[in-house]
Amino acid sequence: MRTLLNILWLVFSGFWMALGYAIAGLVCFALVITIPFGVACFRIARYALWPFGYRVTDRHDAGLVSGLGNVIWLIFAGIWITLGHILAGLAFCVTVIGIPFGIAHFKLVPVSLMPLGREIVPA
Repeated sequence: MRTLLNILWLVFSGFWMALGYAIAGLVCFALVITIPFGVACFRIARYALWPFGYRVTDRHDAGLVSGLGNVIWLIFAGIWITLGHILAGLAFCVTVIGIPFGIAHFKLVPVSLMPLGREIVPA
């Protein structure tokens, strides 16, 4: 069932979201100081491409630098990306068939809001 949901997700939303995160990751690699954000973008892109069967957990070894990076991410990108996921999730939840995809968008909210200090693990 996860594979079927992932394939449908890929067609309806996942490919474009993963492409957007990957492009953002490439842009972040342009400057040395934003490379950690680029790595986080590529991690989120992989999760956005194939979200069913994975979950986001907090890394307990993340320190103060991750927290400061998350504040910078939140100000410049996190709020807007999170609002996009919330609006897309609500739009998908309008129909019964779209509810799993809306839930997948809601699963992307925590990692898109504050990506540093989180990891994506199999469910």
